[in-house]
Amino acid sequence: MFHVVGRRSAPVTRLLASRGTVLVDSVRGRKSRGDPVAKSKEGRIKVPPPVDPREMVVLKDRYTEYQLILKALRLEFREEVLRKKFEEETGSLAEERARQDAEEHRALMLWNQEENLRLLKARVLRIQKEEEEAERIKMEAVMKLEQQQQEFIKLKEKQVLQLQEEAKNFITMENLDQRIEEALDHPKNYNFAVDREGRVVRQTVLQ
Repeated sequence: MFHVVGRRSAPVTRLLASRGTVLVDSVRGRKSRGDPVAKSKEGRIKVPPPVDPREMVVLKDRYTEYQLILKALRLEFREEVLRKKFEEETGSLAEERARQDAEEHRALMLWNQEENLRLLKARVLRIQKEEEEAERIKMEAVMKLEQQQQEFIKLKEKQVLQLQEEAKNFITMENLDQRIEEALDHPKNYNFAVDREGRVVRQTVLQ
């Protein structure tokens, strides 16, 4: 008679079993290549579970962020361990180096302040020169505008004087008869031609 013994209760069962009993261990393992498919799984098609694209993007971003955080933590811990190891090995040398670094940092800060002050003065001078240049350009523009206005006024005054001078020869009701008599006494002939050389040809005679 065969009795199947599980792995957990095997020691107790072996002690209590009689000598003529045959014990067989139950073994669960992988199938061989020649074993047929189980009846419960015949015709089953494995379909991967559906994946939401938006959820996939979010998970990918979170996983990338998680990897970056872990990498940063590893580097931080590694740096701390190496620093402690270096301090333990060097001792006073590390303190001397830290003191030198502090002095160098202080000197660099002083140099930075002096450089900032120098650049500030240069910037103030440059801004002052730019303001003076802008004021000069503005004054030149104002003076040029005033000069143009004066020239315009002079031109208009000249035109007014010329018009007043020409107005003396205008025909009015007072000198209308006189101008008619002068036109009759001094007739003018405007009937002429111009040849190709630009010469004026007057052949007609006023009758």
